[in-house]
Amino acid sequence: MINKATAGRRVFLLQTVTMGLGAAMATQASAQAILAESDSQAVALGYKADATKVDKTKQTKYAAGQACVNCALFQGAPNAAAGGCPLFAGKQVTAKGWCSAYAKKAS
Repeated sequence: MINKATAGRRVFLLQTVTMGLGAAMATQASAQAILAESDSQAVALGYKADATKVDKTKQTKYAAGQACVNCALFQGAPNAAAGGCPLFAGKQVTAKGWCSAYAKKAS
């Protein structure tokens, strides 16, 4: 026969484990994939994961020093390797990337 204290501990432990697993799964699901340069939206906007590799003859708007990290649309932290961008929903752009929608972040 199981007493109430033992049953209560078992229920508590099962709930704790279940909540922990749920949190771990939610964290994995919220991780966004990095945008591929071959993505149709990326191609349309001339996105490059490394701004130093932008073809300056095709992308005349590009200027040295421009990168996603200093674009007004970049949603990552200033020291992050990647972050969200509203132009590429569900995907992250690299901080050192660039696209033709670049808009300098206000100082």
